[in-house]
Amino acid sequence: MGALLEVILPVFLVIGAGFLAVKRDLFSNEGADALMKFTQTFAIPCLLFRGISELELGTYFEPRLLVSFYLPALVGFILGTLGARLMFGRPWEDSIAIGFCCLFSNSVLLGLPITERAYGADALSPNYALIAINAPFCYAVGITSMEIVRNKGQGMWPTAKAVWRAITHNALIIGITLGFIVNITALPLPGVLTDAIDLMIRAALPAAIFGLGGVLARYKLEGDIGPVIMICALMLIIQPSLSWLIAGGLGLTTGAFRSVVLTAAMAPGVNAYVFANMYGVGKRVAASAVLISTALSVLTLWVWLAVIP
Repeated sequence: MGALLEVILPVFLVIGAGFLAVKRDLFSNEGADALMKFTQTFAIPCLLFRGISELELGTYFEPRLLVSFYLPALVGFILGTLGARLMFGRPWEDSIAIGFCCLFSNSVLLGLPITERAYGADALSPNYALIAINAPFCYAVGITSMEIVRNKGQGMWPTAKAVWRAITHNALIIGITLGFIVNITALPLPGVLTDAIDLMIRAALPAAIFGLGGVLARYKLEGDIGPVIMICALMLIIQPSLSWLIAGGLGLTTGAFRSVVLTAAMAPGVNAYVFANMYGVGKRVAASAVLISTALSVLTLWVWLAVIP
């Protein structure tokens, strides 16, 4: 009960505050969009830039950590895509959008604050290493799969251009890339610049999770229940279980093990709906899955926090 009250509920109370504020017209949909745009375009890229620029790459950016998280994520994408196609008879484009919901966990808006509250700010270094390639990896997998289906043999060049544009125009990836540049080159930053970045960072997570609640308020529970249940099972139970087995088998340190399993246990991020909306397929399922899995994760994260060493 202590973990639920001290770690999970404060985060979800802020999400709930944003949800109710929009539902009760105390905060507009436009305001929630603007808040999310501020956090995802400016504040969170600053947070990722700062974290990665100071990350000990040799210590945390290691293959065992990445395999423990991204192999289960890729398995989730494949199972989600094939499940939507073979079990629920969805068209291939819909199936890929549903599979993307089983790939892109909410590693930033939920993963960072939950991990920080559970284990402290010093425990976030493995999270930053995971997040560093999360968006590039997930968008590369999702967009490449979708473009292959859509282009139907028209060649690799249109697919490559679509993937490259989506990745290089993402503000989170820009922040991550700049962080790597500063880290690798040991480029000294002026104190006034780091102080300004730190001011942005302080606003990042509280504003982001409040805005997430506001965005969730517009979703309706109207997606097909079968695919939604499949997404919830894959994201909240199966993927973190696979990460647990792989991370344990590879002998990750306790800190890295915690970050991997807890991040893998997060609900799909809003990017799952953004991806579906970008292609105009599977939007109802994606919206319902984000909303339902985020609500269910209050309970599943409680269980994971209780069993993680």
